[in-house]
Amino acid sequence: MSELMKAIVVERLGPPDVMEIKDIPVPVAGEGEIRIEVEAVGINFADVLAVAGQYLTRTRVPYTPGMEFAGIVESLGEGVDNVKVGQRVACLGGSGSLAKYAVVKAGAVIPVPENFTGAQAAAFPVSYFTAYHGLKTLGRGQEGEWVLVQAAAGALGTASVQLAKALGMRVIAMASTEEKLQLARDLGADVTLLQDDPDRVQKVRDAAGGQGVPLILEVVGGKRFQESLDMAAGQGRIIVIGNASREDAKLRPVELMKRNLTVTGLWLTSLMGDRKATMAATQALTPLVASGKVTPQVGPTYALADSARAFQDILDRKTTGKVVIEPGR
Repeated sequence: MSELMKAIVVERLGPPDVMEIKDIPVPVAGEGEIRIEVEAVGINFADVLAVAGQYLTRTRVPYTPGMEFAGIVESLGEGVDNVKVGQRVACLGGSGSLAKYAVVKAGAVIPVPENFTGAQAAAFPVSYFTAYHGLKTLGRGQEGEWVLVQAAAGALGTASVQLAKALGMRVIAMASTEEKLQLARDLGADVTLLQDDPDRVQKVRDAAGGQGVPLILEVVGGKRFQESLDMAAGQGRIIVIGNASREDAKLRPVELMKRNLTVTGLWLTSLMGDRKATMAATQALTPLVASGKVTPQVGPTYALADSARAFQDILDRKTTGKVVIEPGR
């Protein structure tokens, strides 16, 4: 009989309460795979959307959520030589990490600094690689340039604020509460604004010298997408990274023509397949992490049994930083 472990299992798509904790077989590392004892799972809005069946790719059930995690290498499949048993690593596994053990392809493993905790390691890959690609790879941000960061107190937002400042950019941060704006200021944001300020569009344009913002990291979508266009400077770049509103947005191409705007989508999953872009991001991030200029912002942590509450808290915008679930608690 196979050894069993506790894991979150989704058998039908829907709100967070469809997640159940069950006993399932411990996975075995096959050729080119690694089995990892999971220390911490970083929860992204994408995980919430996947459970709801609203993510960019189809969610096939039954499955165990958790695309980003960190843990200790427990066993190696045949042909694996890029890590050692006992080493702490971060992983982008797609799914399967809300459990005691997870198996991933050897190529999904990212070495982490020795001083990182498991929670910090789990909070690093998705947010910081996404932030780098938004700011530099696709956003082409330059030193001294203004960037608008929406949802600035969330996992991606805190990463974006830190990284933008480390790259010499000037940051306008938007968030839903004064407490969240204070976090953005603590991380270096130059200007902070409440996202529901009735004069937010004009205030953003004024903060960037009256001409609008050259670079916008757009994560809200819906009717706020039009506001991002209105906030942009001529020849501005809007990088679409998310759709937290879960509403459809409208785009009239003629608006882009009038001010020579560029709207670019960013999906980390496909970008990670671009070896050149991934290597450039890794080379840029490594010294910044080593120097402490960027540090993963771990938010609230939850036990495995409280996974549904963690997901709901993200939906209810109750959290700051990266929400982390620790299966060993």
